[in-house]
Amino acid sequence: MDNFLKDVLRGLQSSPKYLESKYFYDKKGDELFQKIMSSEEYYLTNCELEILSEQKAKIADSVSEEEDKLDVIEFGAGDATKSIYLLKELCERNTIDNYFPIDISKNIIGMLNTNIPNEIPGLKIHGLHGEYFDMLTEANRISKRKKLVLFLGANIGNFKFDAMPAFCKKLRRLLSKGDMVLIGFDLKKDPKKILAAYDDSEDFTSQFNLNLLIRINNELGANFDLNNFEHYATYDPDSGACKSYLVSMKEQNVCINGSTINFKKDETIFMEISHKYSVEQIDTIAVQCGFTPGEHFFDTKKYFVDVIWQCE
Repeated sequence: MDNFLKDVLRGLQSSPKYLESKYFYDKKGDELFQKIMSSEEYYLTNCELEILSEQKAKIADSVSEEEDKLDVIEFGAGDATKSIYLLKELCERNTIDNYFPIDISKNIIGMLNTNIPNEIPGLKIHGLHGEYFDMLTEANRISKRKKLVLFLGANIGNFKFDAMPAFCKKLRRLLSKGDMVLIGFDLKKDPKKILAAYDDSEDFTSQFNLNLLIRINNELGANFDLNNFEHYATYDPDSGACKSYLVSMKEQNVCINGSTINFKKDETIFMEISHKYSVEQIDTIAVQCGFTPGEHFFDTKKYFVDVIWQCE
């Protein structure tokens, strides 16, 4: 709670204001994100699901070696709806030893620790609740086997563009020669289709963003009035940046744990960014961060790609 409070106050006392998207995921946030992923406009889930369900054997061919079992570590595992296909394929080949799902949501980790053994009997699962790199270090401590890190769902796009290479470089430093990363990227495409995915007609994305204000009210004793804020999404096709904001509809003061935050009318809170990339950009980033780009796995529409990055 101390970090949560500190991060919230830091963001809302900044100019411009922002909140960290990692705090979206309490129990209600998890439920709303599942609804977003199932919405008609949110194409990303179905595209990557197609890749992992229909090309799981090709991906397994690329990452597994008969004489050497591997550990699978999944950043932001969620409910493992997509990764379950690859996990089952690797189990059938007897090439996986441990599965380490990592998630910021304790609720998600508890669910996975319960559900995965029923889905894949015999798979050793070590659910890790916390920040990615802290938990990757813990996984490295538990097992010294070759690692395959899954970073699916285009979550890599949620970093501000200048922060993403630093993240990837740190990831490379924590991995060893022979380790691999399977990483999902949303590709640049029709701007209208991209924007609709982050501003769905059923308002799940709006509820998802506003739910963070509810969480701040419940856990930090704040007094946000949700009726005074609206969700706004925008997409820049040149930079590939899709951004979400909450807009204050009136001048107002909000109290958070004894601190008062002033909002001007029409002032924004930056909530989240989701970058879109070209294939050329993806391969360039891999090399700049110390990886060797391997095979690319596309959905049939070429909206999305999962890429293998190798540690040489």
